[in-house]
Amino acid sequence: MKKFQLLLTAFISLALLASCGGSGKSKSDAKASAITGAGATFPQPFYNKIFKNYTSEQNLLVTYGGIGSGGGIRSLKDKIVDFGASDAFLNDKKLADMPGEVLHIPTCLGAVVAAYNLPGKPELKFTPELMESIFMGKINKWNDAKIAAVNPEVQLPDLEITVVYRSDGSGTTFIFSDYMSKVSADWKEKIGAGKALQWPVGIGAKGNPGVAGTISQTVGAIGYIGSEYAFAQKIPVASIQNSAGNFIHPSVESVSASAKGEIPADTRVSLTNTDAADGYPISSFTWLIIYKEQNYKKRSLDQAVQTIKLIDWVVSADAQKETTKVHYAPLPEAAVAKAKAVLSQVTYDGKSLQ
Repeated sequence: MKKFQLLLTAFISLALLASCGGSGKSKSDAKASAITGAGATFPQPFYNKIFKNYTSEQNLLVTYGGIGSGGGIRSLKDKIVDFGASDAFLNDKKLADMPGEVLHIPTCLGAVVAAYNLPGKPELKFTPELMESIFMGKINKWNDAKIAAVNPEVQLPDLEITVVYRSDGSGTTFIFSDYMSKVSADWKEKIGAGKALQWPVGIGAKGNPGVAGTISQTVGAIGYIGSEYAFAQKIPVASIQNSAGNFIHPSVESVSASAKGEIPADTRVSLTNTDAADGYPISSFTWLIIYKEQNYKKRSLDQAVQTIKLIDWVVSADAQKETTKVHYAPLPEAAVAKAKAVLSQVTYDGKSLQ
């Protein structure tokens, strides 16, 4: 983490020198040479795709480091990136701990899936009770009678269950544990919700790619990852029983359905355990997070303008149409309207940028 932050700091320093050096221009007149962000690996395939497109179309370099939501928030707090990215919105306590007022802009919806590695790649269904038992280590064999009762058509192997979890601070972990805390009183009491947890069983791996790779290489493994990583590596994922009692497979349609409820003005909302009958229950928005006042740490006016221009484009139809190509769901119209309203609050020296 420290190494990555040092690299980010060096990169931004070089960018500032390139944009200002020898020009005689004031700080506010300097032109942006690059936009830098860091954070969640959950939406990273989507960000990699659209930021590459934006760099090509606008001739302005956009770089993104997938270091986990926790790392993204720390980088924003240290003011070494133009934006942080997180799958977990900042609660009121964490908002108060930031050095300035921050804003949340949702960018897409995704699913956290229960991905597993079993011979023959059977299609499994899990109830909330099974999710609790497996991930808390109450069930440790795949042919346990409780798993068999929910999956009577599957020939379950006599294999030990290996739980794989995120070892780094992770918004994916927050989404998963937020869901588990809603459906399991025992989980809520003993483990709780957060970006980093004390796991009772299992092995840790860094980032969604690390967890996906560990599952792929470990027969008998199960873990939680962003759906794109499971789809990309062709790892089977379970259908999860939602609050309406329906077993729902993660898809663009079922993830979109999870966002049918009311979205608050600041967009900080949890979609897990949705009451939508056709909604996948472990779904979430993911956010880019920025400072409301953009004049900080020698940022130029153009750096601020270009940052907001980029984020406004991310929620536009041109960028949103790319979501389904990498297995995410686009923002519903209501969320786009709320995102644009949030962006309209951004200022530089107290003056609106829009």
